[in-house]
Amino acid sequence: MLSKALLRLGASAARHPWRVIAAWLIAATLAVLAAVAFGGRTADSMTAPGLDSRRAAELIERAGTGQEGMTAQVIVTPLDDGATFFDDDGARTALTRLRAEVKRLPHVLGTSDPAGALDTGGNTAVRGGLVSADGRIAVVRVQYPDQSRLSAEDLDALVDLGDRLRAELPLRIEMGGNLFYAFSDPDGGASELIGLLAAAAILFLAFGSLVAAALPIGMAVFGLTVGVATMTVLAGVTEVPTFAPVLGSMVGLGVGIDYALFVLARHREYLARGLDPQAAAGRAVATAGRPVVFAGGTVVVSILGLAVANVPFMTVGGVAVSIVVLTMVLASVTLLPAFLGAAGPRLARAGRIGRIGRALQTRKPGRLARRRDPAAGAAHAAGWRRWIGHVSRHPVPYAVGAAGLLLTATLPVLGLRVGLPDDGSLPQSRTERRAYDLVAEGFGPGTNGPLVIAADPTGDPGVLDRLVGAVAADPGIASVAPTHIDRATGIATLVVFPTTSPQDRATADTIARLRTDVLPTAIGHGPARAHVGGAAASLSDVGQRTSQRLPVFVAAVLAMSFLLLMLVFRSILVPLKAVLLNLLSIGAAYGIMVAVFQWGWGGALIGLEATVPIVSFIPMFLFAILFGLSMDYEVFLLSRVREEYLRTGDNGTAIVEGVSRTARIITSAALIMVAVFLSFAVAEDPSTKMFGLGLATAIFIDATVVRMVLVPATMTLLGRTNWWLPKWLDRTLPRGPVGTDDTDAESTGEAPRPRLVDR
Repeated sequence: MLSKALLRLGASAARHPWRVIAAWLIAATLAVLAAVAFGGRTADSMTAPGLDSRRAAELIERAGTGQEGMTAQVIVTPLDDGATFFDDDGARTALTRLRAEVKRLPHVLGTSDPAGALDTGGNTAVRGGLVSADGRIAVVRVQYPDQSRLSAEDLDALVDLGDRLRAELPLRIEMGGNLFYAFSDPDGGASELIGLLAAAAILFLAFGSLVAAALPIGMAVFGLTVGVATMTVLAGVTEVPTFAPVLGSMVGLGVGIDYALFVLARHREYLARGLDPQAAAGRAVATAGRPVVFAGGTVVVSILGLAVANVPFMTVGGVAVSIVVLTMVLASVTLLPAFLGAAGPRLARAGRIGRIGRALQTRKPGRLARRRDPAAGAAHAAGWRRWIGHVSRHPVPYAVGAAGLLLTATLPVLGLRVGLPDDGSLPQSRTERRAYDLVAEGFGPGTNGPLVIAADPTGDPGVLDRLVGAVAADPGIASVAPTHIDRATGIATLVVFPTTSPQDRATADTIARLRTDVLPTAIGHGPARAHVGGAAASLSDVGQRTSQRLPVFVAAVLAMSFLLLMLVFRSILVPLKAVLLNLLSIGAAYGIMVAVFQWGWGGALIGLEATVPIVSFIPMFLFAILFGLSMDYEVFLLSRVREEYLRTGDNGTAIVEGVSRTARIITSAALIMVAVFLSFAVAEDPSTKMFGLGLATAIFIDATVVRMVLVPATMTLLGRTNWWLPKWLDRTLPRGPVGTDDTDAESTGEAPRPRLVDR
């Protein structure tokens, strides 16, 4: 049985703590060294096989025009407010020098020449969209090879050059482009530190002990170091998306501290019963560790289920985050009991909080005396017992009211719009945002997201003229750059500029219209073919694919969760209720995200400067993570409820006792997760903000409205049918290794309890 294995593992780690701690130190050191020696940098390739944008990229690669590679833009304008590139020789000379120095950077294939687009008369500006009509803004487009041949060093070289030239030239210089998107360092470090500090404060308040607060933090730091270093090694083998380290840190800190909190709380209970620290640690890992292993496994399986989307960067990102979660599970059942064994009996003395605690004790003896008193914990449980008893006596109004509240919060989901926030959603402190604004000012918003149409005119030499005319006539297209035709293959590429910005819904409509109406009409039924590509088209395609696959993914995760919970709790209605309530909390989190990011409600509180669509892959990622995380609380809470039910056979008593005994731990764990996730919601990148706010909102709702109101109310209404399981199904279902039957209880040294399966 799993419980017996965990009992032995936890007890052994507690008996030999320094061996285990040394092993983790060695593992962390080796992981960091491997990351330095073999690790790679994260990068984004927002595409997937079978998409129209991918077919366009394949045609461009065949033609070898260089347009399949990465690009950057250097946007310049004279520092003198009244000067233009038409009439300021100094500015034109500086522009020529800037272009020459950019062209000499490593891996740069070529640059556009805005100075060559200026005629000597100064009456017109525009050739290829390189200089604005008023002559104030010029664009140097920088062409790089494909992403596989580049690294973050190329971005660093361009940024360093810009910093140097700003001090030497009479130009304002800003930069942007997909080179920044692919290789910019993700947000993270400061948010992780804020999250750790908040978690430490909450743990201290929960346990009243610096030692007890430090152990989960120490375990999480160890686990995060090993997990993120392993993720870096993975990036040296395959392309890991830039959001993976941020999301891995976010989820890893949250689940790691949560898992440690569950085990630590049980350990202190056993110490209070008089067990020695080694035996208490073993039993804590056997009891609380079982839900941790189950919940962590559920998170991993849910995240790995992202593979059904058939979007490679999501699959790899899921694998990377799963590595961190698995590391935290392993640390919870090995490293944490070693810490518990090393701490010895000190964890039983909650009032021993060091010199600060003794000083406070002198000033406010009454309050700290209550904290030292073991009866204080019972008082907290009594408060929760009164609340749960109150809800259980009025289940209908609480169930209806809470469900109505969550359904109301879910309503904005009907207006959910997926896409990808462009550089216009970044703060003004970022050069990408300032470059975006200059381009939009000088050339129109669509210039920030050009589309690339790749056409193979095989067998129809007149198709290109028809294609250019049809595309230029579309109301969503502002301009079409001159066609480039590869002589060897005959493949043509057209760079076209929409009238709207990349994240505007109208741009997605324009892309769809080009594919379904404009291009087919121009090409006819001949052998020629054309596809719409470019970054904006790729992101639109990925959003559509994830939206199409989301229902299948959700159904698969729901079915898997139902079956696993049915195995654990030997019930049909308990897992069904859990699945439905989890859907409610996740739906409410989605609705709040739409209200904040699309409607702008309260966006200023998290530093959001403009409304943005929901990032296309975030709903699927959030569902995978949140459904797994909600299982933490579900299993932890219902395991206690079932223990009480097996002990007493009374459903009402089991609900009140089980929920009240876990309420303090669940609310503390939820506060930690919310604090960690909210620390990421104030990051600069809108995607990081969405992950942080979405996770924090869902966890808060799940641990309060769902666990403390809806669960006791609905379980009271269902009565003994909570644990109903047909006799034939009870015989069919396998028992364990994660079951909660009496054999598990016996394996941990608890008193045997009768098995109560309703027929």
